Amino acid sequence: MSTVSADKNRWLIAISAVAIHLSIGSIYAYSIYQIPLNESLDWSTSSVTLAFSIAVFVLGFTAAFLGKYVEKYGPRKSGLAAAVLYGLGMVGAGLSVQLGSLPLFLATFGVVGGMGIGLGYITPIGTLVEWFPDRRGMATGLAVMGFGAGALLTSPVGNELMLRFSSGAADYTTGGIATTFYVLGALYFVLMAAGASYLKKPPEDWLPETMHDIEDAQEQATGSLPGLNILSAAEARTTPRFALIWGIVFINITAGIMLLAFASPMLQEIGGATATTAAFITGYIGIFNGGGRIFWSTLSDYVGRTTTYAAFMVIQIVAFFVMAQIAGVWALAALLFLIITCYGGGFACLPAYLSDLFGTKDVSAIHGYALTAWAIAGVVGPQIASYVVETTGNYTNALYVVNGLLVVGLILVIVLWRRLDSAEKASTSSTTSA
Repeated sequence: MSTVSADKNRWLIAISAVAIHLSIGSIYAYSIYQIPLNESLDWSTSSVTLAFSIAVFVLGFTAAFLGKYVEKYGPRKSGLAAAVLYGLGMVGAGLSVQLGSLPLFLATFGVVGGMGIGLGYITPIGTLVEWFPDRRGMATGLAVMGFGAGALLTSPVGNELMLRFSSGAADYTTGGIATTFYVLGALYFVLMAAGASYLKKPPEDWLPETMHDIEDAQEQATGSLPGLNILSAAEARTTPRFALIWGIVFINITAGIMLLAFASPMLQEIGGATATTAAFITGYIGIFNGGGRIFWSTLSDYVGRTTTYAAFMVIQIVAFFVMAQIAGVWALAALLFLIITCYGGGFACLPAYLSDLFGTKDVSAIHGYALTAWAIAGVVGPQIASYVVETTGNYTNALYVVNGLLVVGLILVIVLWRRLDSAEKASTSSTTSA
């Protein structure tokens, strides 16, 4: 039984993590700047979209390369660094708009802001895993639910600010857009800094009350699944099981991000929705993205992470196939929402799954390496869909291509499950023999 007490409340730790993720999750509301920047600065749609693509790409590789920074300096310092970077990225974006400089906008919002998002994303994850060894999936799901739901707050607030600071005019002004970036940048900095200031690793050998009377509780709290060794980040990234989980996550994100990028035109072409109806439906994607994160991650604590990822693949294989055949906008929307829950759930379950596979020793750094799948999928998913649509003339074929990728993803899950099952049986056999 653990007698070590903690000087922090683990639920306040979780709330602090949500504050950070809610702020950086505003990246999902980036589309609110598209038309204002087009109209006020005459920047092309592709140029404005490029800033988003750069931010997603940079955040993935920042998470990979700064994971060791989080482990070395702790969540408080890395969280404050993330707050500074993201705040500067937003303020720099505002200055870029005032100056009318697209290159500066790409550098500030895309590169500096992307670095802040990547560092902020991984900062609280390892800490949450250690504070919630009894509910790894639920805890990390709660944090990244904030990331998925960030757009729900930023979209209406950001749009209102742009109009208000444009003197309430129907048209957006560069001054109104710039001021909005300044205000939001300051707000995000305060929220992230406040959250980071409370973050702290639990004391060594600390356990929650729910695990006090469990035999081998310390081993369960910090260890991996039966038959698997606890590995450092450098060791983990060279293992076959890391390659498998990377491939699984890459495919799951590719499928989801393809829908995020083309939801509105697909609803109009395949479902026959009007532009207004399509916009209304896509506005609710954030609810299912965020809700799917907490639902699937909590469920994974009971059914297991491998089973959960298998469910993601099976559900999406069926959904993508039916989407290509179905008629009716609301039936199509329902399938879209279902797929988006799997997209969000994949992010939420990942930190806990990595803890299962490699232990909690370097989980922040390992999580960072795994998120390179996000960076690459953020480019590959929309590009695959764009290429197929441009060459075939419709979105239905794009759905079939993504479906083929999901079948490969299911095969990877089965291979990983068999490897884990073999490792557990070997461990049990060795223990019995001893």
